[in-house]
Amino acid sequence: MGMSISLKLREFGEYRRLAAVDEIGRRYLAMNAFDGILTMIGVVMGSYVAGVLEPRVVLATGLATSLAMGVSGLWGAYMTESAERQHELHDLEQAMLTDLHDTRQARASRFAVVVVAIIDGLAPLLAGAAVLVPFLFAGWAGKETCYATSLGVALVMLFGLGAFLARVARTNLLRSGIRMIVAGLVCVVLSLLLNVSG
Repeated sequence: MGMSISLKLREFGEYRRLAAVDEIGRRYLAMNAFDGILTMIGVVMGSYVAGVLEPRVVLATGLATSLAMGVSGLWGAYMTESAERQHELHDLEQAMLTDLHDTRQARASRFAVVVVAIIDGLAPLLAGAAVLVPFLFAGWAGKETCYATSLGVALVMLFGLGAFLARVARTNLLRSGIRMIVAGLVCVVLSLLLNVSG
């Protein structure tokens, strides 16, 4: 049993290298976590400026939005990545004049499609849900505190995402983190401006 798991893990490691899963996965993770966080900032700020006082409403709206992003990411990435991988494999088959359907390359390609789709679906779902966590404690904290804490969580997550990307790019962590925070603050300002103009 242990040997079987070890062989499977080695096989998956080989598929990761063959299909460049790490690079593509990082890209999908960063882009979709970013989308999830910014979307939740929009939901939280929209609820705040609309005067929503019931935390359950914010939670329900936010979770429904996060779930929709998760399903969209999973489905969209699976269909898109599957089409692209099949296209690449077909081109390779034509160049080599052989059927590659049962080859290691084809299996690596199918593995990549599933992994990338899961990352694409989970990244916005989990990132968005994390921003909503303070609203679970609305019974102990005031509603204003929940809104402020939720926004704080979102900005900290954006900074962390920026730092992660800086490590990948080997650039300045602080600068990259601050750039991400600026994106979140732009969403906050736009939400407040919409309320003023309304």
